[in-house]
Amino acid sequence: MKKRKRFGEILVEAKVVDEQTLTRALEKQRGTGRRLGQILEEIGVVTERDIAAALARQFGFKTVTNIARAAFSEEFLKLTDGDTAMNKLMFPLKKEGNTLYLAMVNPLDIETLDNLSFQSGLRIVPCVTTPTEIQAAVNHHYYKIVEQKQVAESWWTVLVVDDQDLVRSAVMVSLKRQGFDLLEASNGADGLKVALQQKPHLIIADTVMPRMDGYEMYRAIQANLSIKHIPVIALSSKSSPEEEAKLLDMGYFDFIAKPISPVRLVARVKRALRIVYGKTPPPR
Repeated sequence: MKKRKRFGEILVEAKVVDEQTLTRALEKQRGTGRRLGQILEEIGVVTERDIAAALARQFGFKTVTNIARAAFSEEFLKLTDGDTAMNKLMFPLKKEGNTLYLAMVNPLDIETLDNLSFQSGLRIVPCVTTPTEIQAAVNHHYYKIVEQKQVAESWWTVLVVDDQDLVRSAVMVSLKRQGFDLLEASNGADGLKVALQQKPHLIIADTVMPRMDGYEMYRAIQANLSIKHIPVIALSSKSSPEEEAKLLDMGYFDFIAKPISPVRLVARVKRALRIVYGKTPPPR
C-alpha cells in the first residue's frame, strides 16, 4: 500500500515552500497542536490562498469561494453542525444524487471524509477552500445571531480593522445584528486614521496587517492622549497561551483567537464596553 504524503511534502513538491522553510515551520509547530498552514502564514512565506491553490493544482481538486454568500436550506445544513464544521474546517456545498460536495481546507483529511460519509450515507467529493472562507460561511449559516436592534447597543461605535475582507465582513455582520454603529479599515495605518477622526468607543484589530500591523497601530494609539483611553481587542490567528499573554501584557483589553465565534465575539465586545464605560456611553 502506497504511503500517503504529508501536507508539508505536498507543499514542497508544488514548490510553494522549500525544504528549509518547511523544516523551520515544523519545528515551530511541534507541540502546539496548530495547523502547519497557520505556521507558514505567520512566518510570512505563504498565504492561505497559496496553500489552497497548491492543493487544488497538485491533486486536481476544484476550488470554491464566496461560500458565505450562497443560499443553503436549513435541512441541508443539518448534514453537519456548526461546531464540527468550524473545528474540522469544512462546509457542505451541495448534494447531487448520492454525492455530497464538501468544501475543505484539507481535502486529504481522510478521517473526516470517512466519518461524514458514514454518518450521511453519501459519497463525499472534497473541494478546496481557505480557513477564512470556512469561518465566514459557518459564522453566517450556522452561528446565526437573532436579528434585533437594541436602542442601547446603537449608542456604541466599534471600529473593525482587518486586512482580510471576509474576516472583517464576518465580524461586522455579527456586530451589526446587535445594533452597533460600525466603522472599518483594511490596515493599521487607515485604522489609526479612522480612530483619530471618529474616536470610536471600541477597536477590534487584527495583529498581522500590511502598511502598519496591529502591534504598531496599538502603540500609536497608546501614544496619543486623545484616543489612548479606547479599549482595543486583538484578533490573532496565533491561538497559543503565549500569544495571548504577550498581547494582554502589552495592554490590549482582550484577545480573541481566529477562527472567530460570533457568540464569543459579541459577548467580549459587550463585556469590554460595560467594564470601561458602564451602562451609558460617554458623549461622542
